[in-house]
Amino acid sequence: MGEYLRISVHQALGGGAVADVLLWRRWCGGVILLVASTSLWLLFERAGYSIVSFASNVLLLLVVILFFWAKSASLLNRPLPPLPDLEISEESVLIAADVCRVWINDVLLVAHDIAVGRNLKLLLQVGFCLWIISYIGSFFNFLSLVYIGVLFSLSVPVLYEKYQVQVDEKLIVAHKIIQAQYRKLDDNILRKIPIPLSKERKTK
Repeated sequence: MGEYLRISVHQALGGGAVADVLLWRRWCGGVILLVASTSLWLLFERAGYSIVSFASNVLLLLVVILFFWAKSASLLNRPLPPLPDLEISEESVLIAADVCRVWINDVLLVAHDIAVGRNLKLLLQVGFCLWIISYIGSFFNFLSLVYIGVLFSLSVPVLYEKYQVQVDEKLIVAHKIIQAQYRKLDDNILRKIPIPLSKERKTK
């Protein structure tokens, strides 16, 4: 067996503070994220509390506390609340817009390949993925899906880092099996489906 090249999970996750939290290298951040997400899920899902009313009450309490803090500080000659500049920088907006533009262009490119290019394989792949998402979403609501995503984010990376060699070997075998089945499907069914060619428009 050849030498196994192990990829760093920490670097794959960005190598920053987020990766440290997901891999439980900053256990305090992981505990805070787990406790906070569990508390919010229990509050909204089990206790039946509304997200809108909860956000409104939290903001109201925060505004009242800051108001009386500033008033008492001016009367008692105390420092004002240490608030940062409450504004979004133009650089942050440009970075977010650039990321969103890349995602939107990728989605539009897939839609173009399906609608104009008549890519049947891509249509089947997208349709299968959307069906899987719809099927899973029928068992949970959006809040439960987000909570499950948080639990997977805090468990899968650290388990994969611990058992990476064994998991990669199983994934390679599964990938080969899926590729073999897809080739059979492509040769026996997909290639036999006639796809009309789009006529080129003559330009004057």
